[in-house]
Amino acid sequence: MKRSLLASLLLTLAFSSPLFAAPSLDHTVLTKEGTETSLQEFAGKVVYVDFWASWCGPCRKSFPWMNQMQAKYQQQGFEVVAINLDVDTELAHEFLTKIPANFNLRFNPEGDVAREFDLPGMPSSYLFNRQGELVQKHVGFFDKNKPAYEQEIQLLLKE
Repeated sequence: MKRSLLASLLLTLAFSSPLFAAPSLDHTVLTKEGTETSLQEFAGKVVYVDFWASWCGPCRKSFPWMNQMQAKYQQQGFEVVAINLDVDTELAHEFLTKIPANFNLRFNPEGDVAREFDLPGMPSSYLFNRQGELVQKHVGFFDKNKPAYEQEIQLLLKE
């Protein structure tokens, strides 16, 4: 009995530690200009955080959709924040000349934010509600899932 109680206590402590904390908007990233900024600047909004890199094929497919979502829902309190992980940010800028982004771009060449999000692959996206709570996570980008992605956004905007 004592062993199972101790095991339960240890598991509870382990999973409530920062090591297992859910992704959040409490991170600092860089702007296009290279200045530090916090993702908390989007607090109070529904936020779609997308991690991408210039070499990522599916990322190319996601940009037009993210442009559409930003244009369609921004007035309702929605923001797309795409965080580039290229070590050489020049590669990201070259990518953006071919595939423009009409949403918020941020950079994390050190990759520390991606590590804290425990990024499983590229692209990976995280949807946060207006309270800054993670409500959905997507690995990859699939055209067939676009209606479901948009429905998730719509539901959060109604809250």
